[in-house]
Amino acid sequence: MLQSKDLSGALSNVLGAKRGKMRAYRFRKIIVEEGQKMSYRIIFVVAIAAGLLSAAVAFGEPNMEEGKWEMTMKTEMPGMPMEMPPTKYTQCLTKKDMVPQKKEKNEDCKMISSKVEGNTVTWVMQCKTKGGTVDSTGKITYKGNSFEGVVKTTMKESGDEQIEVTGRMSGKRIGDCK
Repeated sequence: MLQSKDLSGALSNVLGAKRGKMRAYRFRKIIVEEGQKMSYRIIFVVAIAAGLLSAAVAFGEPNMEEGKWEMTMKTEMPGMPMEMPPTKYTQCLTKKDMVPQKKEKNEDCKMISSKVEGNTVTWVMQCKTKGGTVDSTGKITYKGNSFEGVVKTTMKESGDEQIEVTGRMSGKRIGDCK
């Protein structure tokens, strides 16, 4: 037969076990809730850091060294019976003036637009000559002390004749500007 002492001890053990389980449950619940809060904080911090990094890249300066550059242009013209030899010229390029352009006599050129995204520069230019207009669009990508790119040009001569020319361009920094 069970004595009251044994019964109260058994009851105490059962209640103690239930309290222990309740404490463990509450502890686990707190851990999970805090873990979720911590995960949200980590995600928030990572998102902010990524945003700041992309903003720094977007507004950062391109990887271009200012100075005197030598440019080589290989011209491709549909319908030409022979390949044209590449032309070379030099120009001082700065981060304020990053568009390579060979100044020609008797041309009145105007930069219509230009844009820098990362290391890539794009532009639209129009020149007026005695024979008509020359519209050019260009895109080059700088790599420190070199670049590569393409310039597409449409020459509109008096009358309705148009000539399309594509120039493959490369450049390398050769020294300081004087």
